Amino acid sequence: MRSRWDLLHGMAGARDAVDRLYEDAFFGQGGERSIGIMSLALDVIERGDEYVVKTSLPGVNPGDIDVTYLNGVLTIQGKVKEDKEEKDARYHLRERRWGRFSRSISIPNVNPDEIDASYENGCLTLRLPKAKGSKARRIPVRSGPGLGFLKG
Repeated sequence: MRSRWDLLHGMAGARDAVDRLYEDAFFGQGGERSIGIMSLALDVIERGDEYVVKTSLPGVNPGDIDVTYLNGVLTIQGKVKEDKEEKDARYHLRERRWGRFSRSISIPNVNPDEIDASYENGCLTLRLPKAKGSKARRIPVRSGPGLGFLKG
């Protein structure tokens, strides 16, 4: 007769197997495990005259991060370097990922000449000032006889 512990342990093993299948489908089997687009989580905050974008990139050298803004699209890309595998050591767990990462999002009406990037304690913070004159304007919707051009 199986104990409750055996059943829970078996379920954990099954979950690990599903996790490995998922990772292999997205990152490839046996090769470089890179950070995919879904893995680069962003916070985008709008404050008055600017947008603030934050992302966590722990262990990444700031020189390995490339930030561009072109035609209303902000792109953050770079590379996480792989630690050298120790030849005489036996790993019990090796989950940290390495390789290239990239994320692009649309943020229109930004003044690209004033974008500021800072990196502190593994957190990349981008400040994107809004372009002058890019404030939202409410446009009233008219109805009634003044819309004669819509009549058939």
